[in-house]
Amino acid sequence: MIRVLLYFVLVGLLAFGVAWLADRPGEVSVVWHGLRIDTSVMVAAVALGLTIAAAVFVWSLLRTVLRMPDLLSMYLRNRRGTKGYLAISRGLIAIGTGDARAARKFEQEARRLAPGQPLALLLSAQTAQLSGDRPAAERAFSEMVGRPDTKLLGLRGLFVEAQRRDDPMAARAYAEEAVKAAPAPAWAGEAVLEFRCAAGDWSGALAMLESNMRGGLIDRVTYRRHRAVLLTAQALAAEETDRDNATTLALEAVKLAPTLVPAAALAGRLLAEAGELRKAGRMLERAWKENPHPDLAETYAHLRFGDSARDRLVRVEMLAQKAPGHIESALAVARAALDAREFAKARSALAPLLAQPSQRIALLMAELEQIEHSDEGRSREWMARAVHAARDPAWTADGFVSERWLPVSPVSGRLDAFQWKVPLAELGSPLATAQASKLFAIIDASASEKSVLAAAPLGDHMQSAEENSAAPPISPVAARPEAPPAEARKPMAETVIPLAQAPDDPGPEHDAEPEPAPEPGPDGWSKFRQLFK
Repeated sequence: MIRVLLYFVLVGLLAFGVAWLADRPGEVSVVWHGLRIDTSVMVAAVALGLTIAAAVFVWSLLRTVLRMPDLLSMYLRNRRGTKGYLAISRGLIAIGTGDARAARKFEQEARRLAPGQPLALLLSAQTAQLSGDRPAAERAFSEMVGRPDTKLLGLRGLFVEAQRRDDPMAARAYAEEAVKAAPAPAWAGEAVLEFRCAAGDWSGALAMLESNMRGGLIDRVTYRRHRAVLLTAQALAAEETDRDNATTLALEAVKLAPTLVPAAALAGRLLAEAGELRKAGRMLERAWKENPHPDLAETYAHLRFGDSARDRLVRVEMLAQKAPGHIESALAVARAALDAREFAKARSALAPLLAQPSQRIALLMAELEQIEHSDEGRSREWMARAVHAARDPAWTADGFVSERWLPVSPVSGRLDAFQWKVPLAELGSPLATAQASKLFAIIDASASEKSVLAAAPLGDHMQSAEENSAAPPISPVAARPEAPPAEARKPMAETVIPLAQAPDDPGPEHDAEPEPAPEPGPDGWSKFRQLFK
């Protein structure tokens, strides 16, 4: 609207000026070499304007003729650049669709039309990756590293290629070089952090975490959690050599992440050893309210060294009142009651859980029947139920089940990957298979003894029962799966632009095929059924 008003104002002023000059024609006289020209002011103004316009036209025409070689060269360059841009665009689209033949065709055209251009180099590298030509891809990425504008892109490509050929030293060198840039790329910060964690360089990992936080690569919540995990790992490493420093680190970790069970358990144990029982108890109780865990219950039960089993039971009962109704409270009380030979309390604690018992509950009941009544039949029955019972939570990361918490996943190298949860695998998993084989070994041994004891005198039966009652109970986590092979442990390599999957990178679903779990033979099952006839 304002522009329309301005337009009308200017048109009005121009019309007013023309009318004003028309009302006052005046006279203009020009004498030049005896030639006299008399005219009005209006005609003189029009003639002057036409003269200026003609001069401008002649100058523009002359300038165009003089610049014709430069204009022709610019036109050819623009035309070549347009063709090169189209070749690069079509090549990247071909890479995205997985058409290696078309990608090579457009890559050659782009290299001819736009040599040395960043996108042309990227197209060359991506085409080589799609075709499986790793040396060519590394050459293209190395050429990128030599240019300031593509250095980080080249380092990322070399990093990915080093991961693909399973060369962690070269991959770490490329990541360390990339992290020196300002600002550092997120992939470099995460990679350097993982490499330092995998090497056990907790101080270096903490420094890298601080750098990632300052660079805005992680949020505040993630920073606090990861710092707590790294401090806990550092405290565990210093537990045997420098307990004072380990205590300080563990307390800081608990302050940053109160729900981090390993930090609370370690800090409580170190404070108890230092004689600060009240402080350790309060800290463990706070952690137990937030996240009941068997490690916390174990640490709380043994806060005071030299206490009897009954004293530990009283302490565990007090802790269980902080989280009433939780399964870990019942299991902690049952375990302490078994150690104190308070069988009635153990049965009372386990009674609400017997409708759908897990493996830990079934094994506790087997131990209870064995210790309290020396009932081999009931004990074996509960052990057999443990084979088919639901699995209990365990420290799990990327499908790997560990007996204890670890700061880094041994499969992917991720920090803070372990979670206390029920593993996804069921009976066919290595852990369940190991437990089942151990239980079946006990059952087979008992079956073989059954025929011997049938002809033995009563005194031999009594002696055999006493020996079996003295046998140690089976731990619910009897074994852990073997570490996956190197092919499965190394992180998945990814392309610089994740448009297509290289032929040598079949994807996560093909990295490590699970082996079928061994099934018990017919003889084992027949013996198993004979025991309960």
